Amino acid sequence: MAAGQLSQDELDEIYAFAVDLGRKAGDLLMERVEQRIAGGDSPQTFEEKENAVDIVTQTDEDVEVFIHNAIQSKYPSHKFASPPLRPRPTQLTSPSRFLGEETYAKGQSRDYLIDEQPTWCIDPLDGTVNYTHIFPMFCVSIGFIVHHRPVIGVIYAPFQDQLFSACSGRGAWLNEKRQLPLIRNPIPPMPANAPSQCIFSCEWGKDRRDIPDGNMHRKIESFFNMAAEIGARDGKGGHGAWGEEDVAAGIAILLEAGGLVTTANPPEDPDTAPIGDVRLGSRLYLAIRPAGPSSTETGRESQERTVREVWRRVRHLSYSRPGA
Repeated sequence: MAAGQLSQDELDEIYAFAVDLGRKAGDLLMERVEQRIAGGDSPQTFEEKENAVDIVTQTDEDVEVFIHNAIQSKYPSHKFASPPLRPRPTQLTSPSRFLGEETYAKGQSRDYLIDEQPTWCIDPLDGTVNYTHIFPMFCVSIGFIVHHRPVIGVIYAPFQDQLFSACSGRGAWLNEKRQLPLIRNPIPPMPANAPSQCIFSCEWGKDRRDIPDGNMHRKIESFFNMAAEIGARDGKGGHGAWGEEDVAAGIAILLEAGGLVTTANPPEDPDTAPIGDVRLGSRLYLAIRPAGPSSTETGRESQERTVREVWRRVRHLSYSRPGA
């Protein structure tokens, strides 16, 4: 199957499979939750991956194996990826080109793993810390990528029974019934003074090292700049960054809904630098909601204006992995 040559019928079939798989994986998560609530299972055990906020549970790994084997059985011709964090020859049906969070080797770049070939990018349990406390904000995230571009995304939050999904050419949906974005007819333009008047979503990330001028300190400064009132902090006041297994499905949904996703790292000249497509594996992402036209600019122009305003306020982050 050549890259970029999947027909709409083929995409539709993979999309239906991914939706069903996301729901089944979510059901498995809820089975474990119900066991713990009923007291029929021991407390959820976990271990740290890189630090205290980056953990993995046995449930993470079990759900990833379930998803992996389902994909391998249905689509054996899809090339896969990552070496397992812990070899599980009796559980994994093959060494596959499957980029999943829990089986990825520590410290290696993922950038090169996403190429022109059809690739599955999975987070079996996004929100592990929440899950260990049975705080009901966690989900299954399934992304399907072709030619570097996420074309199918499924995010299922089983506690809320909410399914966000998208397939290239078919739109983005909530529970397969309500089209996204929810504000439509017409889609409103970006605020004239964006990012002011926008909902600002940020994420601390996994690098919590207290190093002077390190990534965490730079993020804190960037968050202050974004949250402060207009004109504050030497004019930087205004009023986004994840790993690819956390965002691949979400990016597919946002792009299909008309959003824009690019790098969160500001270029040397935010006013003139080209706004390129997102590079999965870069670990730094800035997502802008869908936008309609105004009397003075197109929706895309307003999205790009917002990107440049954010770039002016955030600091460049340094990661050792290629492509960051």
